[in-house]
Amino acid sequence: MISRTAFCLLLLLLWSCGKKDSPSTDLSKSSMIPRPLSVRATGKAFTLDKDVIIYVQQGHDDLVSIAQRLASQINLATGFTNVIEVAEENGQRGIFVQLEDKDDWANEEAYVISINSNQIKINAPTAHGAFNAVQTLVQLMPFHGASEEVSIPTGTIRDVPQYAWRGAMLDVARHFFSVEDVKRYIDLISYYKINVLHLHLSDDQGWRIEIKSWPRLATHGGSTEVGGGEGGYYTQEQYKDIVAYAAGRFITIVPEIDLPGHINAALASYGELNGGTIVPEEGRVVSNNPILDGKSRPTELYTGIEVGWSTLRIEKEATFRFVNDVIREISAITPGPYFHIGGDEAHVTKKEDYIEFINRFRKIVSANDKQMIGWEEIAQADIDSTSIAQHWNNPEYAQLAASKGARIIMSPSKKVYLDMKYDSTTTLGLDWAALIEVDDSYSWDPATYAHGVDRIIGVEAPLWSETIATMDELEYLAFPRIIAVAEVAWTPVQSRTWDEFKVRLGNHAPRLKLLGVNYYKSPKVPWTN
Repeated sequence: MISRTAFCLLLLLLWSCGKKDSPSTDLSKSSMIPRPLSVRATGKAFTLDKDVIIYVQQGHDDLVSIAQRLASQINLATGFTNVIEVAEENGQRGIFVQLEDKDDWANEEAYVISINSNQIKINAPTAHGAFNAVQTLVQLMPFHGASEEVSIPTGTIRDVPQYAWRGAMLDVARHFFSVEDVKRYIDLISYYKINVLHLHLSDDQGWRIEIKSWPRLATHGGSTEVGGGEGGYYTQEQYKDIVAYAAGRFITIVPEIDLPGHINAALASYGELNGGTIVPEEGRVVSNNPILDGKSRPTELYTGIEVGWSTLRIEKEATFRFVNDVIREISAITPGPYFHIGGDEAHVTKKEDYIEFINRFRKIVSANDKQMIGWEEIAQADIDSTSIAQHWNNPEYAQLAASKGARIIMSPSKKVYLDMKYDSTTTLGLDWAALIEVDDSYSWDPATYAHGVDRIIGVEAPLWSETIATMDELEYLAFPRIIAVAEVAWTPVQSRTWDEFKVRLGNHAPRLKLLGVNYYKSPKVPWTN
């Protein structure tokens, strides 16, 4: 029999627990990433179960696929299979997805989620904004698998991104990743509102996309990879499939063909492009120009990881026939507005040749109705406001590019290169830039990182693949750092702190587990079970 004292203590405990804010009814305590612009909690809950209908506004067919995405993510989190219906107006109970006049919104990716005890409303100016709202809404659900019902806290979320460009880069050249691997990465990054995937499609070690007018680029140049594996490449149909899959998640694919350096896979495929070159021995970094013998013969395929030793030849007629054909064919199957020409680490290209190369590349890209992007070294050429420079290493190049009117993508290697090791014990990755823990990727401000650099359009986190060959390895280096970068790109610096973010990140552990992500369990993050 319980004693009178114990009974009183039990009543006191129950009363005090009831008085505390519960995470299930306090919207402000939900672990949303990226952190929204504003959250107003009203202290109640909406009960989500299998009978809740998802309604989409009549006359907006593009919202149906978004509702389907919402239903599939609810199913993953809860096991429910919710019905989707088209409706002329809001009913009494359900989830409602609707668009408003774009002229009433300052940003097409913005959204508002209004939650009360009877219904959830998603309002946005575009389907992209509604998609962003869905990614936030599903984070309000517990990710513990099947259940009969879940509680979603009530209140209002208003949100808008800080930067329009919130990117990830995947190097499929050093090691090849299949179409299904790329699609999985697209899905995972889309959950955190990343909206650009930059594909590094060529390098010294491999050429990864079919070019019909130069078929050996893929069949021969794509036949190996770092370490001597079998490599691979995407047919143009497979590439279009990736592009379409990404577009369904509001992610723009940006293709990169690295020019005029990092080009050995092409030189090994077609001798007419080559003026003679020396492939570096393993372990030896080439620090000055090699002696070229002038003979046009294919080089050997390369499976090492040294950089900066290969180049196109500006005096050869075949060079610009090749460049024109490659940019033309890839541009024709890329609906997005960008083409990335690389331009980094062209150590054996004469400076005057390099500048002429970039100037001519810009004209070719423009002739194919695309905007040229290049790594920061392109600042040496005659770039202007039609070009985008990607800062990765040298602030002076970024400053020079900005001074010429170019827009800037911030990808500082010491902060967001996902191929860097987390610490000295990490077995995957490199460390030439820095050891980058999760807090390093989070604790910086793109607007002030490189002094004097303005015209910043966003942030991108590259993942180079010299040391990774499987999806598990890719995920280990990318997650959770890509989640941190997603918030850096979305949320203003004054609205975020590491101490607060690490708690929200730790609460995403069940979600990452449910998604099967092989993430790095940083000791700096209080992961939940």
